[in-house]
Amino acid sequence: MTNSGRIIFFGLVLGAATGLIAALLLNQRAEKEGRNTAMTAGEGLKLGVLLLGVLRAIGSLGEEPRKK
Repeated sequence: MTNSGRIIFFGLVLGAATGLIAALLLNQRAEKEGRNTAMTAGEGLKLGVLLLGVLRAIGSLGEEPRKK
């Protein structure tokens, strides 16, 4: 397996594990509060914006800082 393949594979595993943990936590919260859904639309929007920020930060790893 090439270095690129390893990076993609471990990224896939890490993303799946993170998603599973998030789903378990949301399900636990919903059961605790006695609701069908653990997240409101507003909370989902906030989470989406945060995830986009994280992906942007990951994408910029290794880039040279801009000179002014």
